[in-house]
Amino acid sequence: MKQRLAPALAAFALVTTFCLPAFASTDPPKFTEDGLELIDQSEWGLVYVEPGASLESYSQVKLVDTYVAFKKNWRRDQNRNSGEIRVTENDMERIKERLANEFKEVFTEVLTESGYPVVEDSGEDVLILRPAIINLDVTAPDTMRGAGSKTYAESAGEMTIYLEMYDSVTGDLLAKGMDRRADRDRGYMMWQSRVQNTAAAKQILKAWAEDIVKALDKAHGKS
Repeated sequence: MKQRLAPALAAFALVTTFCLPAFASTDPPKFTEDGLELIDQSEWGLVYVEPGASLESYSQVKLVDTYVAFKKNWRRDQNRNSGEIRVTENDMERIKERLANEFKEVFTEVLTESGYPVVEDSGEDVLILRPAIINLDVTAPDTMRGAGSKTYAESAGEMTIYLEMYDSVTGDLLAKGMDRRADRDRGYMMWQSRVQNTAAAKQILKAWAEDIVKALDKAHGKS
């Protein structure tokens, strides 16, 4: 259980420390306690890499099951504004399970189609990805009990990824990063449903998966 919760706990620590308003003066440290170095230029919000580490030797990927956690007080805020349709713990567990499954499906598809098959076993050429989705904020959750009601919003919501990369043989932590992304704000109200929520989540997950492919391609000298 401790091993299962480790990435999530680390993620919450990073969020608390660094995900501050734009006016905050706190800067992330140059090095983490485990010796990883901050990368100044990255498409993600925060990335640390083991000095001298390279992804060149990795041609396959092993995915650890995704940990999912909602934004603090998300359920309370939803129930305060949702009228008669209340979000239950079962609703939250179902949404988390669905998102974890979507993560695995999308990452497996993108990585495999890009030449980096997702495998179950460890090996010298296998890179482990240990992901956590945190601060999940679904604007209009599908509670399965509001079939006759509609919720309108400008965006389906947002979420933050925290991802660790390990060597599958030695267990060395090679890199870890965090990035927040939101469904696009259309500037007008739109009916949000399970279909719209799923589509928005897949779009964000695909973008993150493509970022991993870019990192692997760069390490292998691909354009």
